Amino acid sequence: MAENVVEAREKRVYGNRGRGRPAKVFALTDCGRDAFDQSYDSLAVEALRWIERNAGGEEAVAAFARDRIESQGSAYREAVEAAEPARRTEALARALTADGYAATARNAPVGQQLCQHHCPVAHVAEQYPQLCEAETEFFSRLLGTHVQRLATIAHGDGVCTTFIPHGAPQTTESASARTAGRNPA
Repeated sequence: MAENVVEAREKRVYGNRGRGRPAKVFALTDCGRDAFDQSYDSLAVEALRWIERNAGGEEAVAAFARDRIESQGSAYREAVEAAEPARRTEALARALTADGYAATARNAPVGQQLCQHHCPVAHVAEQYPQLCEAETEFFSRLLGTHVQRLATIAHGDGVCTTFIPHGAPQTTESASARTAGRNPA
């Protein structure tokens, strides 16, 4: 905290807060995220801006984002397909961690939460949320169920959080796109 690498935040409470002091959580600041390898952010933003202006607008950027996650997603697909169904979110978290996302999976009352504690493209995704939207759509297809993005680092949240419900029916890719990359709060 003294070096502005992490900051304390009050933990979100759903329902009644119990007795005791408010719980604190710690999140990386922009300074803390900059300690990771992100030296090409300005180049990436310039390239996406060029694509947007000269190659078809926002839809061209979205097409690029979908192609990007598909090409990097083969390792994610292999990990998920090799895992038993109850462990697929954990397998995805491990594969994401190997790519620098520092991901974890944990059980929630009616599903699981996939948390990405670092995002190598967060600064670019601030301006181009299509990157988050394509990732959310990919997770939905990969896990075979509707998923909902609850928070993103690019939106200013401490972590990217994706909710994966237990036993939900399969949905189309457009169902995830409605909430992808946006914090509903």
